[in-house]
Amino acid sequence: MRIFVVDDHPLMREAVVMLIRRISPTASVTELDRLAAVGPAVVQHGMPDFICLDLKLPDSHGVSGVRELRQLFAEVPIVVLSAAPADDYRDLSLEAGADVYIEKSSGATEITKVLKTFMDDSADPESSAETEKLSKRQKQLLVMLDKGMSNRDIAAELQISEHTVKVHLWRLFRRLNVKSRSQASHLARTHGLL
Repeated sequence: MRIFVVDDHPLMREAVVMLIRRISPTASVTELDRLAAVGPAVVQHGMPDFICLDLKLPDSHGVSGVRELRQLFAEVPIVVLSAAPADDYRDLSLEAGADVYIEKSSGATEITKVLKTFMDDSADPESSAETEKLSKRQKQLLVMLDKGMSNRDIAAELQISEHTVKVHLWRLFRRLNVKSRSQASHLARTHGLL
């Protein structure tokens, strides 16, 4: 697994890398201090499996970095790790193309949970929906989606954050090769997963 960590603060960058190494000691992590370094890093190291991105970089402002990365890498997940309060930037980041927004103040446990969901995918996203390989959690999510539960309801039921629910759903959609909650529910019903 190849991961880019883009943050201009060395201490924070090193902390994120340390968390990633705890989850997967064999992960290939490339540390970058600005957005402009991403292109050359792809040439040198290859396409990342996901990118951890700080919003405040010397060469980007607000969510402009998210937009730029999303245009360059349509399929690469973007995890925004920011010191900015979620109330200010979460929705803007998600609308710009981020897959999840985490406040740096969330702490190591919560950040690790979110990163782990991006790193635990053993299925090939290009393969067809191999529904027999769904995890217990993914099957739970399908049942909850079919009931029409919101992310907030799912988070409360599973006692996890809404951020984590979004990441789990993203992974589920990728595994099933669908793009929406309704497509996931339909596939679950037609394949007898409920």
